[in-house]
Amino acid sequence: MLHLAAPTDPGWFDRIEDDLHLVLVDHAHLEKRAASTALSMIFRYTGRPDLPMTLSPIVREEMRHFEQMLGILAERGIELIRLEAADYATTLVGKVRKQEPQRLLDRLIVAALIEARSAERFKILSERVKDAPLAAYYGQLFESEARHYTVYTDLARRYFGHDAVKTRLDELASAEVEALQSTTKQARLHSW
Repeated sequence: MLHLAAPTDPGWFDRIEDDLHLVLVDHAHLEKRAASTALSMIFRYTGRPDLPMTLSPIVREEMRHFEQMLGILAERGIELIRLEAADYATTLVGKVRKQEPQRLLDRLIVAALIEARSAERFKILSERVKDAPLAAYYGQLFESEARHYTVYTDLARRYFGHDAVKTRLDELASAEVEALQSTTKQARLHSW
């Protein structure tokens, strides 16, 4: 369903568990970035049929998730500190081709893959976090992020066709795993 080239390493949660507070801060920042990504596509691709109306609800939903994460941080006495950016998204975005229309195809697929990996990680958090309200919250987010993956891939198919999307999705899914594996220095939502 989520078209990830490889599942999360079984040891991921064990590696981040002691630094869960940093993963929560990272998650808050990622929600903000996800909203920004969707909004930037709305600005850049306003003339594309359905794109603004399709992505506008995602912008609002991602900002709502950001606000919810701010509440979760506040409830737990965790400050929203600035974090050094992980290499994951930067590496993956570096695979986006520069020329249009391939650039749009790649941006949609990269956004979809990031949402897919987030969904997978949220499912793991919902099953492993000992804090029951936080685990329940991650269970809800799993469904939302999986839906966002579908929105981005559906838009890509609408504009570029099934075959072109499948080919590029396969290529970028492999790159996504490589990007994930290169992020080992910090405990992050998208770290190996």
